[in-house]
Amino acid sequence: MSDRRSDAPRQLPLDLGHGTGYSRDELVVSATNAQASALVDRWPDWPSPVVVLAGPPGSGKTHLAQIWQAHADAVAIDAGGIGSHIAGLGARAALIDDIDNGPIDEQGLFHLINTVRGAGSTLMLTARRFPSAWRVTLPDLISRLKAAATVEIHEPDDLLLAGVITKLFADRQVEVEPHVVQYLVRRIERSLATAMKVVERLDRAALERKTPITRALAAETVSAMDEGQGEFDI
Repeated sequence: MSDRRSDAPRQLPLDLGHGTGYSRDELVVSATNAQASALVDRWPDWPSPVVVLAGPPGSGKTHLAQIWQAHADAVAIDAGGIGSHIAGLGARAALIDDIDNGPIDEQGLFHLINTVRGAGSTLMLTARRFPSAWRVTLPDLISRLKAAATVEIHEPDDLLLAGVITKLFADRQVEVEPHVVQYLVRRIERSLATAMKVVERLDRAALERKTPITRALAAETVSAMDEGQGEFDI
């Protein structure tokens, strides 16, 4: 059965590079990230010079880390090149995002932690897992990581997911009815990364069709994503 809409040319909207806001004012806080958010706000009054934010992909670690980086004027360090940053760090705070995303430079991380402790500064590490699951073998580094303050960030709950979806649409200057947002909360995978993807696809579809974002369009979009379509073509 052919779809008459397929015979009509579609307007392909330009990718305007909508940026996701990472400021403190744009952070949506719920029970799932409240402890981590409070720790970021408390800086430099931390329980340990080294803090680990641990949580699954899409849980919002990067948002919190970037808020803290701006607040603390921290140096972002590439996990693959820790040693090259130590000499020039001085007393500045440091951030390593996704440190367990690949092999860990154990000697480099050990020396970085010692440098931070010696300078009286702070270090934030974000990771998918707790340090005990990083398969670190250097005894001195294991000891340092045991002394770190580890805060777990859980998968988004309904409140957080709804708030993030609403914010993502607002970033694109798109108004969406609350019942559409609630439908998406019930249907999509519980991750912030998925929320970003579905909002981008819904916005694109609405622009192509020159229609508002409705529950029916949301249902089509989510179904297409569930079926694993690489490109949004419904």
